[in-house]
Amino acid sequence: MSTQSPVIYRNPAAREWSTPRTADTLAFHESLPGYAVTPLVELPELATELGVGRVFVKVEASRMGLPAFKILGASYAIARAFAQRHGESDVVSPDAVRALLNTEPPLEFVAATDGNHGRAVARVAAMLGMSARIFTPADISAAAKEAIEHEGAVRIELDAPYDDVVTAAARDADARGALIIQDTSWEGYEQVPQWIVDGYSTLLAEADAQLSAAGVARLDAVAVPVGVGSLAQAVVTHYRSHPDAPSVVSVEPEAAPAILASLQAGRAVSVSTRPTIMAGLNCGTPTELGWPTLLAGLDTAVAVSDEDAARAVHDLERLGVDSGPCGAATLAGMRALASVDPLLAGSTVLLLSTEGRAANPLPTRFA
Repeated sequence: MSTQSPVIYRNPAAREWSTPRTADTLAFHESLPGYAVTPLVELPELATELGVGRVFVKVEASRMGLPAFKILGASYAIARAFAQRHGESDVVSPDAVRALLNTEPPLEFVAATDGNHGRAVARVAAMLGMSARIFTPADISAAAKEAIEHEGAVRIELDAPYDDVVTAAARDADARGALIIQDTSWEGYEQVPQWIVDGYSTLLAEADAQLSAAGVARLDAVAVPVGVGSLAQAVVTHYRSHPDAPSVVSVEPEAAPAILASLQAGRAVSVSTRPTIMAGLNCGTPTELGWPTLLAGLDTAVAVSDEDAARAVHDLERLGVDSGPCGAATLAGMRALASVDPLLAGSTVLLLSTEGRAANPLPTRFA
């Protein structure tokens, strides 16, 4: 366990900010092969440890055959981008996309990834009978590399930081006339990332229904793991669309605290990153599209160590929850907050566990 006091950012004004909710994508995902609602697990032992009323974990260890949530955004964005490419901007149903496949030539999809997003893009491309080129940094795990290749994608490895890999992927797509399906944005590239964010809303709609079924009248805090911030953008947008909103807590690695550093600076900044077991969160620059939403709507941000993330992985496993280090980071983050600022005794906390261990196995020293 880390012995240093955590660096924490707080925005007391976030609860007063509101924004319209994103598009409802649940019906789209319900029509996809293999769709099923992922589990919501209550863990009383963690509630006692954190000093709160109830703790729930949304477990994304198996989402439509993949060990992470990313296919929610990738599938919706690919459907919208493919349809738009062929002049059907309002097409959002899988059946309509399949009809287009019978009349239009196939496309190649390109993405940069440090693991789960690229695999999801490759899986959806294969489902549609299309090809994918996935760019990765050299320092992601061997398991992540093999998983992407197993989906039938061409994988291009670059010995470069994630931000540079994204740039290379975008240039490659441009040169080849392919479609870049990226979960971060830059000037002139906002629509596909927004569709990805919209796709993530299905996870939150499921959680709302599950919490209601568990008798939860009010959610007090939700913790979300953060890389570039696309999922956090979806979470803030979802919960800031009504007045009785929970606190939203972002959690990222100490090795790549781009959101925390940007919030502290009051503007989006890039940070140098180091290798981390939270590979899917190892991003040095916030998403341009989501940054205003994160600045206005995040209540709290905290960075956690690899050691604390690994401990959270093992503790969740002991409690029957399959979570990789990115997903377990939310438990590590709430522990860090509880260590310096005891949480309300009766509060209800939701932890978003965005991947299973199969998505990102722990290195030997943490296993």
